[in-house]
Amino acid sequence: MRPSLKWALTATDVAFMLYWSVALLECVGLISIPSAWLYANAHDPRVVAWNWSFFPLDIAFSITGLWAVRAASLGDPIWRPLALISLILTIVAGGMACGYWLLLGEVDAVWFGMNAVLVVWPLVFLPALVREMAVNSASAN
Repeated sequence: MRPSLKWALTATDVAFMLYWSVALLECVGLISIPSAWLYANAHDPRVVAWNWSFFPLDIAFSITGLWAVRAASLGDPIWRPLALISLILTIVAGGMACGYWLLLGEVDAVWFGMNAVLVVWPLVFLPALVREMAVNSASAN
């Protein structure tokens, strides 16, 4: 695994684990986050439900991404399909969030920008990863 992919997966996946930890603490009332830091209508029950609907997807890409990094460090070739799954799920999560904000016409530069980054950064690594998987598959046959 290229060091840049390892760094990008680790940074994104740890950040999302932290995000959901903070969201949970805020949800149960253990912490209070200033409204200025939140996305539009963050306390509207429908928006809260929309945000939590991302939880399974975000956790799935975080777990597969961190698993891929761990597998690569152990020399286990399963890291490639795990990284591929993580990259694709990251793009999906970012794309869904961007689509939501675009449909509402509520494009806050910070929140939209962070989600746009989730769509873009995996695209940097996907072509090489897919090529590498194809070469490894062809050489195994």
